[in-house]
Amino acid sequence: MQLPLFGPGAEIYPGAGFALVDLFEAYYSCRRNKRGTLNALAFEVDFESHLVELWQQINDGTYRPGPSVAFIVNRPVKREIFAADFRDRVVHHLIVNKVNPLFEREFIHDSYACRPGRGTLFGIHRLDRFIRRCSQGYTRPCYVLKLDIRGFFMHINTRILLNNLREFLIANYSGGDLGHLVDLCEIVVGHRSAAHCVIKGSRSDWRGLPADKSLFHSPPGCGLPIGNLSSQVFANFYLNGFDHFVKHDLGVRFYGRYVDDMVFVHRDRAHLAGLVPVLSSYLAKELALEIHPRKIVLQPHGHGVPFLGAVIKPNRIYIGSRTKGSFFDALTGHNAVIADHFPTVLEQQQLVASVNSYLGIMGHFRTRRLRQQMLGRHLGPWWGYVFAGGRANKIMLKKRSREPRWV
Repeated sequence: MQLPLFGPGAEIYPGAGFALVDLFEAYYSCRRNKRGTLNALAFEVDFESHLVELWQQINDGTYRPGPSVAFIVNRPVKREIFAADFRDRVVHHLIVNKVNPLFEREFIHDSYACRPGRGTLFGIHRLDRFIRRCSQGYTRPCYVLKLDIRGFFMHINTRILLNNLREFLIANYSGGDLGHLVDLCEIVVGHRSAAHCVIKGSRSDWRGLPADKSLFHSPPGCGLPIGNLSSQVFANFYLNGFDHFVKHDLGVRFYGRYVDDMVFVHRDRAHLAGLVPVLSSYLAKELALEIHPRKIVLQPHGHGVPFLGAVIKPNRIYIGSRTKGSFFDALTGHNAVIADHFPTVLEQQQLVASVNSYLGIMGHFRTRRLRQQMLGRHLGPWWGYVFAGGRANKIMLKKRSREPRWV
């Protein structure tokens, strides 16, 4: 029997789990940012047939993830990435579309990663607000405790994760595809990406990467691959119980977390210092995780608190040095291109996209003079191809040479 792709009959497949329309929704959300990749283009050539085939495999239990591509990125820090096949990315979006509405009702207000409207900028301004309120407008001393989990993604215990996830879905999910959703989560979480991957580049790229930051060295039964949407969402869920322990059991008022970067603000330095062993005990006992001993920072708020690429000081927020350094490196790379040959249209567009991404980030902070200096000093060879807005908030390609007024 041929099943319709749209209209009556597409929404429900009797006796099966997921509706076909769920796969189409996952596909459209997945391709939004990946449409130009080779994997996505190959899938898109006959996407309806691919989706029907994938839908049938998921519902009859024969779906298995394919190999990922493993590679190293060096900016902003050296990190191992596993890029899943586009087909598997559709499955990740399918899962996330199902579980995210439930997670959003369960998560605390101040967990910031991979949530709509709660990204890095939201976290930065929340910490700024914590400090202002705790210090009563910077009139009283207060202290900031920052913690980090050692090799967080690589040490997520998949058994603990799946047990917690199964209990949560059974208690909160009301869809008729509950069993299929639980099974699909187990397949995705249980997939050993490091054992079934293709290495992009050279194995020498891994030199200098600490063992606790590589999935190839994860303890048995542990680890989620960085690069998958499902990994980010499940990692947030993994620490959800910890968040509620901090907020409700310990009664910490000023607390926020972005992935495994945690901040606590309090007037009493000794109180914050006393939290560390309590938090360490909970993480070890409940989640098999360890606080990184070299990344415990306890400081007065007035010294400037680095957090999520910014430095928060009384009455002002600065851009972090790492972002400035990455911007400089990006400009240096683009200048090497134009020093070698006349840039192609694609290379010009890549310059504009790269520079504007940094200017967009920096535009959220008091950086107008810095933006002007960075462009004026380091973009010299490109002024024949681009011009800048008067406030140095973006650059644009031009047809005729024109120097920015403020250079």
